[in-house]
Amino acid sequence: MKSSYELAMERLNKTAPVTKLNAKQKTELAELDSRYAAKIAEREIALNTEITRAAGDAEKEESLRSQLVQERKKLQAELEEKKERVRRGA
Repeated sequence: MKSSYELAMERLNKTAPVTKLNAKQKTELAELDSRYAAKIAEREIALNTEITRAAGDAEKEESLRSQLVQERKKLQAELEEKKERVRRGA
C-alpha cells in the first residue's frame, strides 16, 4: 500500500515530469548562480554604504532600503528566467 506522499509524487510526475540535466546545463546553472550572487552582493554593498551615509535622514534611508529590495527582486527574477531557459535547452 502506497502512502499519500508517494501517490502525490506519482501524480506530480505525470503532470510535470522531472527533466534530467546534462553536465553542460549543470555548469551553466552553477555559473548563473555564481554570477548573480556576485551582482546581488555588489548592489547590497553599494546601497548599504549609501544607507549608512544617509543615517539620520529616515526618508532617504527608507527609499534606499526600498531600492535595495526592488533591485534584489529584479535580479532574482532575471536569474530564474535565465535558469529556466537553460533547463529548457534554449
